[in-house]
Amino acid sequence: MTKRLYSVVAAALVVSALAGGCGRSSSGSDTGGAAAAAGKSAKDLVPEAVRKAGELRMATSEGYPPMEMYKKGTQELIGVDPDLAAAIAAKLGLKAKVTNAAFDGLIPGLQAGNWDIAMSSMSDTEERRAAVDFVDYFNAGGAIMVKKGNPEGIKTLPDLCGRTVVLAKGSSNLAIGQRQDEKCADKMKIMQSEDAPTGLLSIDSGRAVATIVDSPVAAMYAKETGKYDVLSEQYDAGPWGIAIDKRNTGLRDAVAKAMQELIADGGYRKILEEYGVAANAVPEAMVNTKPWK
Repeated sequence: MTKRLYSVVAAALVVSALAGGCGRSSSGSDTGGAAAAAGKSAKDLVPEAVRKAGELRMATSEGYPPMEMYKKGTQELIGVDPDLAAAIAAKLGLKAKVTNAAFDGLIPGLQAGNWDIAMSSMSDTEERRAAVDFVDYFNAGGAIMVKKGNPEGIKTLPDLCGRTVVLAKGSSNLAIGQRQDEKCADKMKIMQSEDAPTGLLSIDSGRAVATIVDSPVAAMYAKETGKYDVLSEQYDAGPWGIAIDKRNTGLRDAVAKAMQELIADGGYRKILEEYGVAANAVPEAMVNTKPWK
């Protein structure tokens, strides 16, 4: 799931073509990026249609703590992504409305106008940028997780050759495993789980010996359960982004400016520190992996 990589980008592009008249438009508010936003606040840059609605509709896919999860005993979504979405909304003079959705429906939902932004530990990749723009807010890579004590003696990706591994459907961690499998003389048996917690159940039961999970998430699962070891090496480390429909450049620039303001006033780092992931912070506002200046 996070650092989750769409296997359905082509389908998302079809949705883009079909949904050309749906949802909120950028209302003619393509600011031309940071240069045109100079001297303006994030609130000043909010497209009129979003301003009138009074809310920032954010979609996520629950089940990837500490990034997105339910508060214990409730249906309240918390974590880095919901909390940061609320902070961004506040900078925009809006109220955040958070919706839980299937991960593979997040980009199509953006293009259909069902929500304004998607935040779900989503890797900013060139393939996805064919459909959406990203305001980057996090850096992480995939890490191998094994049973406590590492009874199989796994140290690196090549050690997974010839073994049964469980990886989340549609994730970039699945792609990491598949790329390694292509190099294996003794092929892996790759099981696919719905999400990281489901995959860990396969390790618990002995059906799989390892999984690959985004490093901050892996560390949290290992710490909270005491049942797993997380190997130190990270694979395909890179930025995660807030996805915004490519047609909505005005909102993209408003969100980038809000990130810039949150980085400057310490609000961004405070949220990451609360969840123990400050080491994964980006140093400045980024759009599609490039500094937004």
